[in-house]
Amino acid sequence: MVREVSGEELDQMVGDGKTVVCDFFATWCGPCRMLSPVMEKLSEELKDRAEFVKVDIDENGDLAASLGIFSIPDVWVFRDGGDSRDHNLGYLPEDQMREFLVNALK
Repeated sequence: MVREVSGEELDQMVGDGKTVVCDFFATWCGPCRMLSPVMEKLSEELKDRAEFVKVDIDENGDLAASLGIFSIPDVWVFRDGGDSRDHNLGYLPEDQMREFLVNALK
């Protein structure tokens, strides 16, 4: 299950050293709505490897700006307290998103 969190909650999770997959989105974004069910499914498949969350960039603009997120959807994988990060910009079909996440979570 992908739960929506605030930028502060994401910072806390990353700061605690958790491996986090974060889908940066906005409610008005069509590709974001297309990606949502893909992320839900993959969050179940990969729940033992990372915590899955999403952050609304309209409500957390400062965080999005600090990370350089200006286009969405943008899926980030945070590891090692945020020192190690991978991201994928744009919609990917399920099989391609799975491949990205599996490789990023190695």
